Amino acid sequence: MNRKPVLGVIGGSGVYELEGLESIEHTTLETPFGAPSSPVVIGELRGKTIAFLARHGIGHIIAPAEVNYRANLYALKSLGVERVLSISACGSLREDYAPGDVVIPDQLFDRTAGRAATFFGEGLVVHVSVAEPFCADLSAALGDSVSAAGGRLHRGGAFVTINGPRFSTRAESNTYRAWGMSIIGMTTSPEAFLAREAEMCYAVMAHVTDIDVWHIAEEPVTVEKVVRTLDANMRLAQESIAALVEALPAERVCACGSALHDALITSRPHVPADIRRKLALLVERYLA
Repeated sequence: MNRKPVLGVIGGSGVYELEGLESIEHTTLETPFGAPSSPVVIGELRGKTIAFLARHGIGHIIAPAEVNYRANLYALKSLGVERVLSISACGSLREDYAPGDVVIPDQLFDRTAGRAATFFGEGLVVHVSVAEPFCADLSAALGDSVSAAGGRLHRGGAFVTINGPRFSTRAESNTYRAWGMSIIGMTTSPEAFLAREAEMCYAVMAHVTDIDVWHIAEEPVTVEKVVRTLDANMRLAQESIAALVEALPAERVCACGSALHDALITSRPHVPADIRRKLALLVERYLA
């Protein structure tokens, strides 16, 4: 594959392919962290090359806590991807975020447990800054694209990631509302943090599929309700992505591309040789 994608798209629940891609090739990759969730599809959209990966695998066979997030991000990085768009389903924790709306969050709260949340360790200690966990530039461009496609858009909001696979209890949902959370899902953590460690821009197109169970006037969320709302929003997602790839500038001016510059704390001579080889794609320029 000698085409460098201008955008990597990770499709979540209900999003297993992208329509409109031309000159398609499927790339099966192995990474130091194992195999990604699916082969990566490389194709042309509006004359631009993009890469697509199905987060939950072909046929949705991988649960949120079982996703190999490290392999997915590493695979996209190895293809030259610098910007990653996540398409995610979410539940609303606010009165003004309704099913069918799109939210582009600007904050993230991690309530997961047991997930591999970093590329590093084993002799190489890295403390990356995620005070602002999403790329502001990519998020702004994504918002403009969703608006241009006619979506009901909300810019900003805190996205809480729970472990799943179950949905929340009403007590949990009310607690997240009291904490100031806006939407709830199961996959944005640790994906956003790994993207930052890989120095890739990352933004989320979060599709509100349901009102979470805090709202006693609403029926509790079901898989059927989530899929039905996602299906209705797929044309919006396709049109938004097409507009986004046309609008993206060739070069990044944000700080995402140098996120590791001041993050490596391990003394360079003490980095184990095998870890240096394993993570060369991510850190070699800082260890030279």
